[in-house]
Amino acid sequence: MLRSIHTLSLLMGLIFAVAPLATVHAHEPAGDPSVVLKTPGLVAFWTFDEEPTQARKSIASAGDFPLSEVNGPIARADQGPYSGHSVDFNGKQYLELPYEKTGKLNISGPDAQVSMFAVVRVIDLRQSRTIAGMWSEGKGRDDDSGTRQYALLMNMPAYGGPNQLVPHISSEGGVTRRADGSAFPWCADYAATKRKVPEEEWCTLAFTYDGKTITAYINGTYEKRELDPKKDRRDDRYFTQEGPDGKDRGMNPYYHGRGIFTYDPEKHTESKPDGGSDFTVGARYAVGSFLRESTKGKFGGLAVFDRALTDEEILALHESANIDALNAADKK
Repeated sequence: MLRSIHTLSLLMGLIFAVAPLATVHAHEPAGDPSVVLKTPGLVAFWTFDEEPTQARKSIASAGDFPLSEVNGPIARADQGPYSGHSVDFNGKQYLELPYEKTGKLNISGPDAQVSMFAVVRVIDLRQSRTIAGMWSEGKGRDDDSGTRQYALLMNMPAYGGPNQLVPHISSEGGVTRRADGSAFPWCADYAATKRKVPEEEWCTLAFTYDGKTITAYINGTYEKRELDPKKDRRDDRYFTQEGPDGKDRGMNPYYHGRGIFTYDPEKHTESKPDGGSDFTVGARYAVGSFLRESTKGKFGGLAVFDRALTDEEILALHESANIDALNAADKK
């Protein structure tokens, strides 16, 4: 993927001008959903225009993927990038699509690629929080019954990601295993950004996985982060010696390279009795609960792609959200 600085200047001229929308009012979309809809590989795109008690549906052509409320009704805020609205999580609710209905969202396999893009206003990152994904962790430490696949998460201090954006990919579903088969107590495969996730302001969060590396983006920007084994709590040989050519795995991007877990009912009936992971938004099943690490804040847009987007495409998605207008409206 290209990392050139000139990308920003090129796209600033190509993407629609955001200055006139700085005075956006309630119920008015701040951004341009057509940019998301035209991006190749789009599987689902939720703009959260629905009222409480209604299923939140994707507006992409691949299917509507209706997300149901859990512990609802979930409030709708009169502010958002693509529909003029957003879903407003209170930390005790989330949205879900059952595993058997995930369809094209069930991205998995040894050669699978995935990208996710979200426009959010997060509140309170004092503990781990969830944007979205197919990510069921099981009942806690050393539990290998999970059916993790991919997820966009925040604040994972265990392996160097405190208050940072930490997109995860799992090839095992359960705990991460070294080359010799020995196990970690948790899934340890995630990238971690240099900077922290913004709190109490609109931002865009995204990640890509190209089958080899996980790359995290905040506000359309990728920042390379080298591994510091001691500081990042990644001095295990898995991180320092089991990357490409026997080198380290890095931090952002982070080398994974083993594909995405595929749940097989026949193969995993006994080892993973809870079945495949649902697609959830705002929460995930962790330490035996969906609500333990659920998210507080507004979600104004969420998109999933079945390919690794380029740096330019991620920046274009960010610009399409026009978060400057959303944040300006917050200050009025």
